[in-house]
Amino acid sequence: MSSDTDQRNLKKQDRHAQILLELRLAPHVRVSDLAAMFGVTTETVRRDIAFLSAQGLAQKSHGGASPGASGTYRVLDERQRERLDERRRVAHKAASLVQDGQTLMIDAGSTAMEFARALCVFGTEVTVVTNSLQVAMILGTSAAAHVIMAPGRYLNEEAALIGTETCAFLRRYHVDACYLGASALSDAGVSEAIAGFAAVKRTMLEQSSARHFLIDGSKFGQRHLVNVAGIGEIGHLVTDRHPVGTLADVLEAQNIEIILS
Repeated sequence: MSSDTDQRNLKKQDRHAQILLELRLAPHVRVSDLAAMFGVTTETVRRDIAFLSAQGLAQKSHGGASPGASGTYRVLDERQRERLDERRRVAHKAASLVQDGQTLMIDAGSTAMEFARALCVFGTEVTVVTNSLQVAMILGTSAAAHVIMAPGRYLNEEAALIGTETCAFLRRYHVDACYLGASALSDAGVSEAIAGFAAVKRTMLEQSSARHFLIDGSKFGQRHLVNVAGIGEIGHLVTDRHPVGTLADVLEAQNIEIILS
């Protein structure tokens, strides 16, 4: 597809709105990343940032831009910068599995955000139930997406809703598929460092006809405090490299489908 018909090649005002959205989600955005996202030159993005800076909406910084005011989520922001290329590939592969008209549950996290962005790029018509403020905001920019936001106790550092109210709300819905991230995957299964996340993920698994975990290979062989799902409950594993050793053996024994990005 040519660049002039690329869905990412937005009009100026749309680029400005998207840059401001990105700055609400992170303390710094890079010119090169924005140029790749929009399908434009780095010079175009620098002009966009200069315009927003003149309006007091953003601040020019080394290689990119920062918000015009404070208020970001530090813990999640740090993770957003780790293995970004790998997570984007995993997210795009997962988004390619989604069909128009499907209903989904998407949890919170850096990979979930990339998955939401990929759905926007593809223009997939979906209804999404989520506990993630960022996922809701990203999908809210797509006319093809209908977003249902779960209530609950707000976890500021993750920009997510958790707790019994969140899980009770999720149980009101049954969806075609869930797409979940995770902190770790070992031969014991999927685990999470944040207890509140684990309960939400388990509820989403229960309410979904098909299950997908989006986990990059850096998390293989790790195990955190709270169990989310056993190996046999994973459904589909979307990842950037094939597991090896004991983990590969138990995944094969449980007939888990591995989808490589």
